[in-house]
Amino acid sequence: MSKSKVNTEMISALDYLEKEKGIKKEVVIEALEQALESAYKQNYGDKNVEVEFNATTGNIKVYAVKTITDDDEKAAEDPNEYLSLVDARKLPHGQGYDVDDQIREEVTPRNFGRIAAQTAKQVVMQRLREEERKIIYDKYKTYENEIITGEVSREDKRFIYVDLGEGVEGAMGFRDKMPNEHYHVHDRIQVYVSKVNDDRRGPQIYVSRTAPELLKRLFEREVPEIKDGTVLIENISREAGDRAKVAVYSNDPNIDPVGTCVGPRGSRVQAIVNELDGENMDIVEYVKDPAKFIANALNPAEVLDVIFNEPVTIEREDGEEEQERSCTVVVPDDQLSLAIGKRGQNARLAARLTKYKIDIKSASEMEELQSQAADEDEPVSDDQPAVESDQPSDED
Repeated sequence: MSKSKVNTEMISALDYLEKEKGIKKEVVIEALEQALESAYKQNYGDKNVEVEFNATTGNIKVYAVKTITDDDEKAAEDPNEYLSLVDARKLPHGQGYDVDDQIREEVTPRNFGRIAAQTAKQVVMQRLREEERKIIYDKYKTYENEIITGEVSREDKRFIYVDLGEGVEGAMGFRDKMPNEHYHVHDRIQVYVSKVNDDRRGPQIYVSRTAPELLKRLFEREVPEIKDGTVLIENISREAGDRAKVAVYSNDPNIDPVGTCVGPRGSRVQAIVNELDGENMDIVEYVKDPAKFIANALNPAEVLDVIFNEPVTIEREDGEEEQERSCTVVVPDDQLSLAIGKRGQNARLAARLTKYKIDIKSASEMEELQSQAADEDEPVSDDQPAVESDQPSDED
């Protein structure tokens, strides 16, 4: 293969990579020059060389770079690094050289193009892979905390892999899988991009179907008033695949935040329920009054009273202290099971939503407790007989 043909193919390859892969030509040329320097040193032994690649012609030139010194002994010991001032001034136009100047002398071997191409190929391809990985990382980093649609591609013991396009896969751990869903290859699903890491093996993209943020993004998509900030989501508590509670509010008194999210005939919330394979939704109104908010959070149960306890300081797992807030909620006797919910789910979700530890009691149970407390606190009256002691008195 002729040198001109090799050069032409190299230029064509650079143009293709820039146009089709989005990898800038300058990046590839930099990698190529570094690889060619390594190739030259490996084959010819010179340490201090520079390689220039002409992006227009594809020509490659190698230059030996030497530092001018007035130490003739140093120049003689290391001729690859140094050139004596005397010898430098003997060169054409060398009278202008001085100590510590650098001089570049072309030393391109006749057959260097072929040797260098063979040696540099692996290094260049590695740099190209790194650049492609960087492009993928930069692209998917912008999708972090967003919803993206992908196609289930495969599964192993740790992850379900979702093809996100362009040969990029997102990894969904089994904790991030909806427990009521069973995926098959080629199923198209919407996932929440929870994390994008830049790993030496390439970008690692983690996706989820169980994250509360997925639900938030779905509401933003289905409810324009949430997207534009007219209605706001205060908090979400969710047991993925089964039930979720969403607290919403609006600063505009003319807007019903709950009705807005439900939509005409429930169309908006139903679209989200369908996307989450039947997960039940409780949309409740957030209010600043904690008693009213707790009552709303326990929907659909009716709440008669909310009694707050003194905050308790507890130590978290990370060693930090925090104030645990708790309350007792009183509900009608026939509403107790509804308030607690199946396996305690309604109370559990309400506690997460409001950030209060909630103890639910029926009205009759609360009345009994209050009666017992009143009896214990009742003072002894004057007409009650004194309690006789078994202990002997001093007079005995």
